Amino acid sequence: MTLMLQEAVNVGEMVLHHTADACSIDFYPPRYVIPIPGCHIRYPFDASFGVTKHVVFMVLAAVLVLVTMMVCARGVTRSAGKAPRGFSGAVEGLVLWVRNDIAIANIGHGGAKFAPLVITLFFFILYCNLLGLLPWGASPTGNLAVTAALAFMVLLVVEIAGMLKLGARGYLATIFPHFPGMHGPAAVALSIAMSPIEVLGKLVKPFALAVRLFGNMTAGHFVILSLFGIMFLFGNLGVWSYGIGVTTALLVVGVMGLELIVALLQAYVFALLSAVFIGLMQHEH
Repeated sequence: MTLMLQEAVNVGEMVLHHTADACSIDFYPPRYVIPIPGCHIRYPFDASFGVTKHVVFMVLAAVLVLVTMMVCARGVTRSAGKAPRGFSGAVEGLVLWVRNDIAIANIGHGGAKFAPLVITLFFFILYCNLLGLLPWGASPTGNLAVTAALAFMVLLVVEIAGMLKLGARGYLATIFPHFPGMHGPAAVALSIAMSPIEVLGKLVKPFALAVRLFGNMTAGHFVILSLFGIMFLFGNLGVWSYGIGVTTALLVVGVMGLELIVALLQAYVFALLSAVFIGLMQHEH
């Protein structure tokens, strides 16, 4: 029976099944499967824009951010000028930390107007990361399309806000740099020659944001599910199987604890680097 179970379980397929996007939400036991309506809808250009599992959990993360802020705001209002306690106090402290120590501290003068964006990115990514740790959950940030969309939004904010702050001439100087001490045709030629590198530098920043978040969140799930797969691979060793099972369970608990830290850390890193990139463009002059 153990041998049959080994043959029936494909560890690689199990890992990919739980990390990839899907058209259903699977609960335990496996017979409780909720299909997602409209998942296979096809639109022009043969691209699928239907609602998938990751879309559902992105919406859930957005709703959780909204509810968290509403509960916190109500608690702050009821405190009547005093420091709020409990959940509202904890959330307010976290919001102020992101606003003051991440957004304003790294963007500099004028950073307060970008603080709502940085705070929203932090909490949204944090909830997306944490939802992936639920047994039936999914981590939208483990999808490269999601992290790329977030990074592209940051790129738009960086470039558009920079253009408004620096003006047309100042913004073009970030693409065609001027080198002090050089004048005439040589300076123009060098400025044009450096422009592809400057444009590439603008694109590398959001690319690094997207890949870093995607890679870290995906790797953690791969490690946890692969450790679970060890139980099936070595399930026919008699009494040794119990030792392997207990050891694997302890390792999984440790990795899950580490994943909680990684979920917070990756939200912090994304928000921090977004603030840094905005600040670099805002004070390019």
